[in-house]
Amino acid sequence: MKNKHPIYRTGIGQDSHRFLSNDSTKSCILAGIIFDDMPGLAADSDGDVIFHAICNAITSITHAPILASLAQDLCKNQGITDSKIYLEKAFESLGSQQIQHLSITIEAQRPRMQKKIDLMRQKIAQILKLGISQVGITATSGDGLTDFGCGDGIQAFCVISTIDGS
Repeated sequence: MKNKHPIYRTGIGQDSHRFLSNDSTKSCILAGIIFDDMPGLAADSDGDVIFHAICNAITSITHAPILASLAQDLCKNQGITDSKIYLEKAFESLGSQQIQHLSITIEAQRPRMQKKIDLMRQKIAQILKLGISQVGITATSGDGLTDFGCGDGIQAFCVISTIDGS
């Protein structure tokens, strides 16, 4: 039965990881963008907290356990550590729901992200088939108030809005 009115949904997701030691060779990747001269994040995957937060926001709408199940299987059993693949799977799980907007906020004392925020927005928009104006990103240093604000890791939150007119 077709809905008389569109159904709007809002999801929220969060993810965080600690930095590896400074001598780590693992890259720091945020929204698919490499941040040079930074250690990677402690995770079985590439540790992309932004893509993971988006996946978790989608899971809160679809109830499809992307990171808890699918990504874990891809990582552990198939060796796929690229979080872009997890995000593509999360996007597929939306079915007829269309993303209207997503907003990401990041807390990290390091790296400084301002110069790469537009690149990150473009990468997210490309993967999720959105216009760049549908992707918002803000970043704060945290002023040393949490482990993330002290430079020990990175935390990201995502709020996503969808519409389902089917």
